Amino acid sequence: MTTTADLPGRPRGGAIGGPATARATCVLADNPSVMTLDGTNTWILAEPGSDLAVVVDPGPLDEAHLAAVVATAEAAGKRVALTLLTHGHPDHADGAGRFAELTGTRVRALDPALRLGGEGLGVGDVITTGGLELHVVPAPGHTADSLAFHLPADRALLTGDTVLGRGTTIVAHPDGRLGDYLDSLRRLRALTVEEGVETVLPGHGPVLDDAQGVIDFYLVHRAKRLAQVETAVENGCRTPEDVVATVYADVDRSLWPAAELSVRAQLDYLGEHGLI
Repeated sequence: MTTTADLPGRPRGGAIGGPATARATCVLADNPSVMTLDGTNTWILAEPGSDLAVVVDPGPLDEAHLAAVVATAEAAGKRVALTLLTHGHPDHADGAGRFAELTGTRVRALDPALRLGGEGLGVGDVITTGGLELHVVPAPGHTADSLAFHLPADRALLTGDTVLGRGTTIVAHPDGRLGDYLDSLRRLRALTVEEGVETVLPGHGPVLDDAQGVIDFYLVHRAKRLAQVETAVENGCRTPEDVVATVYADVDRSLWPAAELSVRAQLDYLGEHGLI
């Protein structure tokens, strides 16, 4: 029997939405699917005692969800003062423009096309809204514009889709690149050693209480998948579709189109390194 404690990262049980750390509260969007798991996690961040909040990933363009995010902040005595995006996929970012209208906030993102109000986000930036300290961490790989956010006071890391609360994520080829993704995982793992990060606040799925454990699992998983793809090619698979059918034979076929994106990224990586 597998228990929650046995799963990578020690996912928390109970409801996904609600307070997660002293500074982070999740509002779960009603957009569950095989790709979004239980739905998109929208994060409200605020320093205790402050009346200002930062929202990360407003989620899909869903009026009820966006209103719930505002209401949750206001019920805690907070006014949303800034909106941030981990990346531009629609389930995280489509509601950002409307949310900015509702709250009167700027939207900051790495991709200039997603920004509203001027200033973007860059490596080394530190958000200090309302006394909150939030560090911008580059995390390309799932997408080229992916970011993570380090919340040092809570020893927590908001990972967007780079690390999920359940299962593993895709490398969204051609925008996402496997080499970048592996580098990002190593960068996030370094934060667990150098900065004592313990908690993962993911873009989907439950909060994880063993950040280092889940990142180690992700790195091992990627290495195994890469070896399987290399073997499949050596055994005669000639197309990404053939590789998916071989390597992901035990995976729900509804996930094969997403798996193909990762396979294409893996094939590119193997080719770049002269392994196929």
